[in-house]
Amino acid sequence: MVIRVAVVGASGRLGSVACRVIEQQPDLELVARLTSRSSLDDMLGADVVLDVTHPGVSPTVVDHAVRAGLAVVVGTSGWSEDRVRTLRTLLAGRENAAVVIIPNFSIGSVLATHFATIAAQFYESVEIVEAHHAAKVDSPSGTAVRTAELIGHARAELGPVVAPHVDQRARGQQVASVPIHSLRLQGVVAKQDVHFGGTGEVLTLSHETLSPAAYEQGIAIAIRAAAQLAGLVIGLDRLIGLGAPASADDAE
Repeated sequence: MVIRVAVVGASGRLGSVACRVIEQQPDLELVARLTSRSSLDDMLGADVVLDVTHPGVSPTVVDHAVRAGLAVVVGTSGWSEDRVRTLRTLLAGRENAAVVIIPNFSIGSVLATHFATIAAQFYESVEIVEAHHAAKVDSPSGTAVRTAELIGHARAELGPVVAPHVDQRARGQQVASVPIHSLRLQGVVAKQDVHFGGTGEVLTLSHETLSPAAYEQGIAIAIRAAAQLAGLVIGLDRLIGLGAPASADDAE
């Protein structure tokens, strides 16, 4: 079966990569490229909508797609826990609706975050430093937020991380008790370091995206999954066997 895909945000950095990936896959068909000038009704006729827009636009795109009965892959940052709660309300009663939220399409990034949740159970001092290109409009990144939230879940029985002097602005923004420091620099695609401090040692888990090509495999995986799933799934890890079964509604 060929999966018909509409890309919203097709002219952007990630949207351009996604369109190329879809056109290269024999089981995927690009049926619509939506830009800021397009009507959201242009997505109708697709099986899956890929949202790679802007944090301020994304909820409207997802709402429109879900109400139209289309499966959605969200690759846009900014999906906080509050937004996810609102989305759950929208999905309630729509048994066949499917939304897959992917903070990062890179397999390496997902693995690094998974490793961080393991390390977090052994270190109580944890901080995240993430860097992206200067044009990225939101901070902290969705990947950093997701990493911090999963670290918080991993430490649920151990308590919050130790983060002194968080009242000082230079100490970063806390998410699930983890300080996150965001850099926006020319010449950077994406990089995240998770630092763990312990007695007599420091462990750093680092991942750097050198090219948008790193997102290609994850984009294809997410689109195929969205066409088969029902409910809400958060994270590429759920789709590649690193989290809870993706057939179940995400409980995080």
